[in-house]
Amino acid sequence: MTMMTILTMIFIIISNIFMLISVLLSKKSFLDREKCSPFECGFDPKSIARIPFSLHFFLITMIFLIFDVEIALIFPIIATFKMVNFFSWFKVSFFFIIILLLGLYHEWNQNMLNWSY
Repeated sequence: MTMMTILTMIFIIISNIFMLISVLLSKKSFLDREKCSPFECGFDPKSIARIPFSLHFFLITMIFLIFDVEIALIFPIIATFKMVNFFSWFKVSFFFIIILLLGLYHEWNQNMLNWSY
């Protein structure tokens, strides 16, 4: 038990040393204005260098991910149909589908499924 404690302490110390070294070596100078500005052939930038972020596209992406995970959760439910009791399988499946349908109804009610406003 003491050998395990000693090894754990050694690993923690070595990890902290590496983190300290990385912090010391990666110091960046935020005072240099030229390094922080976008490069445009030596000229001052004419417009904003970053593209505006579409919040609606992000929300549709989140909806896609949620329903993508839902498909991954439905496959095991289908695969266990013949291995478990029908009534318990039906209760779990029905509860899962109801939660998904309530989420879909909420998104539809909030007009999240419309691409343009």
